[in-house]
Amino acid sequence: MAKVKIGEREWDTDGPYMTELRESNDILNDTIALRERLKEDGYLFIRGFHERGHVLAAREAFIGRMAERGRLAPGTPPEEAVIGPDNKGTSFQGSHDQPQQLLDLVHSPGTFAFFDRLLGGETMTFDYKWVRAVGHGDFTGAHYDIVYMGRGTKNLYTMWTPLGDIPYEMGGLAILAGSGHLNRLRETYGQMDVDKDKVTGWFTTDPLELIETYGGRWATAEYRAGDAVIFGMYTMHGSLTNQTNRFRLSVDTRYQLRSEPADERWVGSNPKGHYAWTKGKTVTMEEARRQWGV
Repeated sequence: MAKVKIGEREWDTDGPYMTELRESNDILNDTIALRERLKEDGYLFIRGFHERGHVLAAREAFIGRMAERGRLAPGTPPEEAVIGPDNKGTSFQGSHDQPQQLLDLVHSPGTFAFFDRLLGGETMTFDYKWVRAVGHGDFTGAHYDIVYMGRGTKNLYTMWTPLGDIPYEMGGLAILAGSGHLNRLRETYGQMDVDKDKVTGWFTTDPLELIETYGGRWATAEYRAGDAVIFGMYTMHGSLTNQTNRFRLSVDTRYQLRSEPADERWVGSNPKGHYAWTKGKTVTMEEARRQWGV
């Protein structure tokens, strides 16, 4: 048992509020079982999904870019990604100028073969990629991905890939298991579009609130380079808090059937991305939740 921090909450990893992610390597070759587990839990946690060497090559490419931006602590080994004195996190989002090492990782034949099998047809991935380097004290609040990319098919899946080994204290992904079955949230918050409705995206920064209101437990893990977590658009998730002096690097990529409509903000040679969110007057989540009654 270990202690983890999620937002401002500190919990044991085997207690009433937090547990370990369930691994799915034992059913990796059973497509029906994978689909059933994804429906039940809202996620699949697969150890060694990627080739570790490809992950570390992508990590090295981004660390080089962080060094160019002056984000790393001077005089420290670059591969450790020690946070510089300004503690500035950074992101490498978009489709242009993504390093080939990242594309080799998330566009690998094995990755597409897995999603083709899981989704039952030829799959595609968004051209837009979300790569993040999270600084000390930072974390991601609880949210559904659908509110950011819901204009195409709802049969869309996120693959979260740690770019390196991520112990608990570095702030890896956390999932509220089974949260896709929370119909009231799906019918209210889950219908939101951050560009159209101009509402701040995170549902809450307090992970305990969701447990007290809807039940369940959060789940996380100590991740290793090569691992992947795959989850649906209505799976409530966030991250632990990075309590270390090193950046936590990860990438989010999205996959869907090629035959189904794709959200136009994230595909093409020059995806436009978010065009109205956080611009001009924004509705707070507190105000939106009062209107929804959740």
